[in-house]
Amino acid sequence: MAEILVNKLTPKDFKSDQEIRWCPGCGDHAVLNAVQRAVAELGIPKEKFAFISGIGCSSRFPYYMDTYGFHSIHGRASAIATGVKTANPDLSVWQITGDGDALAIGGNHFIHAVRRNIDINILLFNNEIYGLTKGQYSPTSSKGLVTKTSPFGTVEEPFSVGDLVIGARGKFFARTVDANLALSTQVYIEAAKHKGTSVVEVLQNCVIFNDAIHDVVVGKEVRDDRTIILKHGQPMIFGKNNDKGLVLDGLKLKVIKIGENGVTEKDLLVHDAVEANPGIHYMLANMDYPEYPVALGVIRSVPGITYDAAVHEQIESVKSQSKIKCMDDLLMSGSTWVVE
Repeated sequence: MAEILVNKLTPKDFKSDQEIRWCPGCGDHAVLNAVQRAVAELGIPKEKFAFISGIGCSSRFPYYMDTYGFHSIHGRASAIATGVKTANPDLSVWQITGDGDALAIGGNHFIHAVRRNIDINILLFNNEIYGLTKGQYSPTSSKGLVTKTSPFGTVEEPFSVGDLVIGARGKFFARTVDANLALSTQVYIEAAKHKGTSVVEVLQNCVIFNDAIHDVVVGKEVRDDRTIILKHGQPMIFGKNNDKGLVLDGLKLKVIKIGENGVTEKDLLVHDAVEANPGIHYMLANMDYPEYPVALGVIRSVPGITYDAAVHEQIESVKSQSKIKCMDDLLMSGSTWVVE
């Protein structure tokens, strides 16, 4: 575990001297702001952070953080981040990626990083489009979306990030919105404190090629009724007047109105983020408007053995039982000859 600072850092300490080259209005600016707030709260020295990215607009991120970083290649950020964390478990490793980078060319690396439960924090910026390469549809683009590579609308079913994470035996999944700095900062802090692979899906806006794609659920006028912020140990309640909630109706979630048919807040489901059984978490992660509110906050946070810890425990176990303790032992092991 990284050492803890006596003198607390501030978000300004994590701002680099590089010119930020995202488009004005891009949601990435807000994500950067929230991450800098979050890491300052962790009390970890700057030299103990490493930000790893792949390819895409979001992957400029390491340049704008005054920490160690690695701008890798398309789809390979998970592999690089895994190597960094395994080689130096003392680092706080953050992977910055997009829906195209992580789920298309990088899909294989992504699901196996999740399966291994390597102790890294994956921030997946989901704007449902390829932004850097100018507006092609991505693995999360809604079916029917008209883009430069789907002029008559896509005919594909999109990926659900929560589906992939939980299906790959993921232990931590959360969702936030780029412009909600308070929620995002708290989610990133919780992701960093979790031991294992933390995946945070960020509903992020590409102002140029897919502007307002998430506004149907997170727009200022509708967000209270179309999203629900989950908090561990608290009832699943939402709505502008806090008058709606979620209950379990058979094997399905159901939206109910508090006060109707004798329903009270006590009838609502209470969020249990640490429940090992992924059933409810899976349903929460896949809720979609208009049938359901979209779930935000930490949806799943289950403890588990991490890949990096297991590797180093195995190394120490093998070393303790080995007769070879140094290079001379190795050179003199097995069959040897004396040359005169």
